[in-house]
Amino acid sequence: MVDEQLKKEWLESVGTEESPFGLEENADLLRRLRKPEGKIDAVLDTDTYNEIDDQYALAYMINSDEKINLEAIYAAPFTNCKSDGPRDGMEKSYEEIRHVLRLMDREDLMDRVFRGSGEYLPDEKTPVISEAAKDLADRAMHYTREHPLYVVAIAAITNVASAILLRPEITQRIVLVWLGGNALDWPNNREYNLYQDIAGARVIFECKVPLVQLPCMGVVSAFTVSGPELKAHLKGRNPLCDYLVDFTEQEALACGGGRTWSRPIWDVTAVGWLLDGELMSDRIEYAPLPEYDNRYSQRKNSHFYKYVYYINRDNLLEDLVKKLTRQEKR
Repeated sequence: MVDEQLKKEWLESVGTEESPFGLEENADLLRRLRKPEGKIDAVLDTDTYNEIDDQYALAYMINSDEKINLEAIYAAPFTNCKSDGPRDGMEKSYEEIRHVLRLMDREDLMDRVFRGSGEYLPDEKTPVISEAAKDLADRAMHYTREHPLYVVAIAAITNVASAILLRPEITQRIVLVWLGGNALDWPNNREYNLYQDIAGARVIFECKVPLVQLPCMGVVSAFTVSGPELKAHLKGRNPLCDYLVDFTEQEALACGGGRTWSRPIWDVTAVGWLLDGELMSDRIEYAPLPEYDNRYSQRKNSHFYKYVYYINRDNLLEDLVKKLTRQEKR
């Protein structure tokens, strides 16, 4: 039976007890989509060499060890001017993850880094086999609905979708937090993490895994940092902070930033959703379906998912600075 608290959350979210997907099934998703209490196990899927914000997110997750046990780090594929294709992007991300770990004096985590997919999903039924996909498929089987593994994904979703296609039963053992797609009311859904592997995105929106979406344009695009802030709060604090400040400034200037530039570091928000404190706001929605023509199909007959619609920029930035500067330069 559905308890009264869940029924209240349901009514506050969608205003009716009716759902073609089913009351019990959606009530179960509501339970599993609640913010986690206590310390949790998590993995991170990241295209770390793609920009600069993945490095912030990786370091933030590592230094949030009061809340998160980081069990594995997966290198994700990407394609842009920094790579010759998805495999090259994944390999460069794998090396960048290791570079960040060295800057943080965290070589103890090196054996938790796994190479991911060298290509995107060819269709919605065929997984791309990789170390990362196999590790996630196997690792998740050690968890339960009551004590899930949290999967934080901040890249094309190929590795995660492949793991689900390899072992569909892991959807009952994980909670997926994905930064991808644009806001539901954005004029289009042509977003980098999504359009590289639309087939993969459709897998995760269709498989009924407990899914938390952090949309890019229109929501997490509000999470930016400026040059003066970086220099005031991070410069000179430790080798990692110096690297982040210098690299972020290079990226901003390369993209045409002027004297008053700011830079989105939105990947950080996916880690922030797991943490305690007033860092962002979310709501329950019916899961849409990303289409191949850069739009969503809005559906009122699907399962529930959680949609982040607001980032408390100042609170999140304050927590990020505190975590990144934990280790002073020696």
